[in-house]
Amino acid sequence: MEAIKSFELSKEYLELLRESIEEAHIPFIQESMQDAKKADIASLLDELDMEEALFVLRALDPDFSADILIELDEDSQYKVITAMPAEELATLIDHMDSDDAVDVLNQLVVNDREAVISHLEQKEKSLYIIELLRYDEDSAGGLMAKEIIKANLNWTVVQTIEEIRRQAENVEKIFSIYVVDNKEKLLGRVALKKLILAGSDTKVADLYEDNIISVPTYMEGEEVAEIMRKYDLEAVPVVNVKNKLVGRITVDDILDLIREQAEEDIQAMTGFSDDVEESDSVYRLSRARLPWLFIGMVGGLMGAGFIGFFEEGLSAVTALAFFIPLITATGGNVGIQSSTLVVQSLANKSVFEDSLTKRFFKVLLVAVFNGLVLAGFVLLTVVFLYGQETKFGLVVAIALFSVVLLASFMGTLTPIVLDKMGINPAMASGPFITTANDLLGLGVYFAVATLLLNL
Repeated sequence: MEAIKSFELSKEYLELLRESIEEAHIPFIQESMQDAKKADIASLLDELDMEEALFVLRALDPDFSADILIELDEDSQYKVITAMPAEELATLIDHMDSDDAVDVLNQLVVNDREAVISHLEQKEKSLYIIELLRYDEDSAGGLMAKEIIKANLNWTVVQTIEEIRRQAENVEKIFSIYVVDNKEKLLGRVALKKLILAGSDTKVADLYEDNIISVPTYMEGEEVAEIMRKYDLEAVPVVNVKNKLVGRITVDDILDLIREQAEEDIQAMTGFSDDVEESDSVYRLSRARLPWLFIGMVGGLMGAGFIGFFEEGLSAVTALAFFIPLITATGGNVGIQSSTLVVQSLANKSVFEDSLTKRFFKVLLVAVFNGLVLAGFVLLTVVFLYGQETKFGLVVAIALFSVVLLASFMGTLTPIVLDKMGINPAMASGPFITTANDLLGLGVYFAVATLLLNL
């Protein structure tokens, strides 16, 4: 075995790590990973198979392994935790914050989950986890951690500092000290600086600030993220319907949620029916792509039917076929632009949002302006550059103008309707809008040609 080498995120170290696992050389793993970042170790373990990853986690201190397990890719994490005996997984869960523990346990079937909880040494932790499992995972209750620092408004500074020392053992990051009354109702927060500078007998009631922002357990994660972004919060307290303090959400939990939702939206916009990654199996990747590809193919076949219906007209004026790609491509681009703007506005809703009528009027004005500019340019190009008759140029120009209007309308309306139906509006973009606008564009194009050219 090669001499101990410091950790580095490289193929060379990965090979050394595999050798050490094969030779069961635990000192190499422990010493080389001693000062490494947990996220970097997790990236390496994602490259290992399940047995190799388990060996590394078992070689390290449970507290360290617990943090690495949290950082693992979702698929790798699932493989590891389902391969671990309940008692061993419980040991790592004991070293996690309650919100991270719930994220891990939610991947297990109910029987396995209960088996792990029964082996937890920290009874308070198990009660926290059982409570959090009641909430939807994307709600404030599902995102929050139960580990918090709180102080009663009747405590003195001395009492408060003693309680902070006791409570802080279970809290990894201290952002705020929340103030509650005798019924655990949230009143406000107190800054550490005020506590340190205040006299020993000063009561918390004389120090705390009551202008605190909190969120209810039932609030959607997206709304929590927007509140934390708007008010630049590192942590936000969570209260129940009786305004009792039940937990807190930290910025790292919200960042994870935002990343997951962004990935879902991107995949929905590009035509994936399931949450997948490049490392997934060929079958899963194919299954996620095929539904929308079929929809696109059906749209293409319908478009071919449209063109076949006007076969005689195309035979009489063959130049019509030259501009079919122009009509369909422009309609698709306009539709995607419009739907993307609407999806963005739906993701960042404002109390000052324009009414639906005003939004449609604005979209109409933009579409008319863009349509006139594009139609004018196309008319001049078709007549002077391609040498076609003015009448034919008008057919292409009018059809293009109409397609821009229709595509803008479709791209605006469809995400709003999907959002009202509770469906991810990002699905309106990509294949859905493109296919719909291709069919509309072809219909409008040939309809205008029939009317003006008497096909």
